[in-house]
Amino acid sequence: MDIVVRRGDTYWYYSQLFQLPLRLILDSNPTIPANQLRVGQIVKIPGFVTTNYQIKAGDTLWAIARSRNLPIDSLLLVNPNINPQQLRIGQTIKVPLRIIWRVVDGKRNYDYNLMMDHLTRLKSIYPFVRIPSIGNSVLGKAIPEVNIGMGGKKVHFNGSFHANEWITTPVIMTFLNDYLLALTNQTPIRGLNMYPFYEQVALSIVPMVNPDGVDLVLNGPPNVEPWRNRVVAINKGSRNFSGWKANIRGVDLNNQFPARWEIEAARKVKEPSPRDYPGERPLSEPEAIAMAQLTRRKDFNRVLAFHTQGKVIYWGFENLEPKESETLANEFARVSGYEPIRTVDSYAGYKDWFIQEWRRPGFTIELGRGVNPLPVAQFDEIYQEALGIFLASLYM
Repeated sequence: MDIVVRRGDTYWYYSQLFQLPLRLILDSNPTIPANQLRVGQIVKIPGFVTTNYQIKAGDTLWAIARSRNLPIDSLLLVNPNINPQQLRIGQTIKVPLRIIWRVVDGKRNYDYNLMMDHLTRLKSIYPFVRIPSIGNSVLGKAIPEVNIGMGGKKVHFNGSFHANEWITTPVIMTFLNDYLLALTNQTPIRGLNMYPFYEQVALSIVPMVNPDGVDLVLNGPPNVEPWRNRVVAINKGSRNFSGWKANIRGVDLNNQFPARWEIEAARKVKEPSPRDYPGERPLSEPEAIAMAQLTRRKDFNRVLAFHTQGKVIYWGFENLEPKESETLANEFARVSGYEPIRTVDSYAGYKDWFIQEWRRPGFTIELGRGVNPLPVAQFDEIYQEALGIFLASLYM
């Protein structure tokens, strides 16, 4: 929500008026330092939007504010040119509206366009969120990263490395939305106050690593050639892509990392395939390259890669993981009911590479149980199981 600065206004005054943490307002206006507020400037207030209201007979600003449990000054800030003493019947004014509901609707087929629409809307409501692109997919789709907070503990989540595991994206997006709601409304999640995490944690989220693959599973082949015919050929002539895990080129992105990659290359399929083809070499695919570059640049303290299915938590690789990984895995298991498993006969995954290169905690979380793609009917159950893991990764 945009407001217009008046003489004597301060960020502190806005935080008190709208009952918001001061830091969230400061971070929503990074180009306007607190000591440089000037009359007439536009300042963004997170967690609010404005709605239009048409003046009726007998209306006053005081009565309108009271009926919506708003301070009258909030009406004056969003209507800088209004004369409170000269309201006219039929006149349209703006009224602040605090957002207390989710923007993200995760209980549906969740493709790239829907995710991008939700991210755009979240950015508009919560301008302290930063959403750069970390690179592009094979088909040129920007791969967004969401950043929240600037604390010293750097935590990373990602989802949809595998195309038919797309339900991980709305699960992550729903947590993102709930976190933002809790920050701006100062409400707890499972009894935890979220604002301290904003101050302590720099949270990085890549909700959809493989956008081309997700769209293929949900929407069918792309309209552009050569990809339209190529994916059908890779899929043995079938237009049912429910078993497709790879990117649009038929490369399994979670077999793309230089962590004993040669083992996977020797025993997996040797050509583009709906699943398990590790590529011609490590980091051959733009999506995997983007994730590797992001991870090197950000120097995360811990990473959580969300997959489906099995209700298990993989937390080790080649005995290179630190001791705290087991402690974290056991806590994730306690809050989710999932089984912690140290190692599995698998290599070249993102969390494997992270553990190998940084010797820090990395996890592959296999959400839900069943046959991929898991049905949307499981969403609520999966989200409640994952929610404890999201929270534990921030507070431990």
